[in-house]
Amino acid sequence: MHDRLHGLLKAATLSIALAGAALAPASAQSVDVGKHTPITILINASPWYAGFEAAVDLYSKQTGNKVNLDVTPYGGMLEKARNAVRGASSPYDLLNLDGGWTIEFYEGGFLKPINDVDPSFTLPKEMLTCGNTHWWNAQKRWRTPDGGKLMGVPPNCNVHIVAYRKDLYDKAGLGAPKTYDDVASACQKLQSPPGLYGFVIRGERGNPIRYDFSTFMVGHGGEFVANPQEGDYTVTVNSPKVLAALNQFIALAKGCGPANFGAIGQADLIQLMASGKAASVQVVIAAWSNFEDKTKSAVAGKVAAAAVPAAVPGQKPGVVIGNWSFALPNNATAERHKAALAFLKWFSTAEAQRAYAEAGGIPVRSDTLKSDLASKPQFAWMPAYLASVEASVASLGYAEAAAVEQAIGLRLNQALIGEMSPAKALNTAAAEVETIFSRSGRKTGKLPPLPE
Repeated sequence: MHDRLHGLLKAATLSIALAGAALAPASAQSVDVGKHTPITILINASPWYAGFEAAVDLYSKQTGNKVNLDVTPYGGMLEKARNAVRGASSPYDLLNLDGGWTIEFYEGGFLKPINDVDPSFTLPKEMLTCGNTHWWNAQKRWRTPDGGKLMGVPPNCNVHIVAYRKDLYDKAGLGAPKTYDDVASACQKLQSPPGLYGFVIRGERGNPIRYDFSTFMVGHGGEFVANPQEGDYTVTVNSPKVLAALNQFIALAKGCGPANFGAIGQADLIQLMASGKAASVQVVIAAWSNFEDKTKSAVAGKVAAAAVPAAVPGQKPGVVIGNWSFALPNNATAERHKAALAFLKWFSTAEAQRAYAEAGGIPVRSDTLKSDLASKPQFAWMPAYLASVEASVASLGYAEAAAVEQAIGLRLNQALIGEMSPAKALNTAAAEVETIFSRSGRKTGKLPPLPE
């Protein structure tokens, strides 16, 4: 995932009680889920957190059920989740898991399948598929509803969009970018450092650069691994297609961004756009509310959203899911499982999703995204987001995902800052990832090395 610590948030445990419920959007209506024991949710401090907090407030107000939130920076989420499921009793009733981490928890048997708690529970047909990261077929060892079990409910389908300054683009005679070549052309016209950078993307090592680079890689037809869904773990990160993608990524990051392009994280990206120092940024949709908040943004009302650009003109864009999934830890009581599922039932309703959107969250229902909200200026991002999410694919669908991401995220960053040539960085990553899969007993191998 992908959400970093928001500037106004810090790790804390927040108790949301009926008496202290936040302002509830008027459009939501009460859904009867019954009375349940209090629950605690492990949730990431992220740009979309405020919307989720408001939804929890509304749930407490409508139902009288108490929810505690352990708000944790992204970097601490995985460790807390791992510790929680391995103890005698989990301190959390719902774990918000990055999609890339889910397999580790599925294969470890640490989570309770939803239908083991309530056999009648089904996701609404309007729910976005979110790359199916919340499904698990143990026989295939793959995330799929085909023969699989429902393991969670996604709170968002986080994908990238390009947020751009429409006022600046209009003045320069530029249209919404449809390709990365368009992004580069706009950068050449608008770039005026240090006051204005034409295009900014995350280059920070680890998850930030790995995830942001993925749109370029998939757009070029590349992948990290050949065909993991069918058990082929041949490492393909050092293919010519991935090299072309990396060269394109580096050219844009270095040519259009600040001098510290190799250290740009999500908070930096948001701040550059919100302060008026970026003409465009590639950002996860969850960050959008930061640009429209007049108390924090100097560009409110001036930003438009475009779907992920095509990396190769004439080809489909590479949109990669970076979402989260609410899951039930196995080591909780039946009473706590029912209480957690009651919240998920409520959260999945159209009324709750509309309230979630109105409070700054990213809804996971297509009917919410196609509703009258989409015609309002503050929700102008909805069409671009829906276009991106409907074209998206999931990545890192294997238990070794965290280790693979760590290796690739380091080498991509080294290529970006010039510590390694792009070819050497990809060759090095390929060897390391092959070793990771070999240790796990996968059917693996790697491509011939790229010329360095």
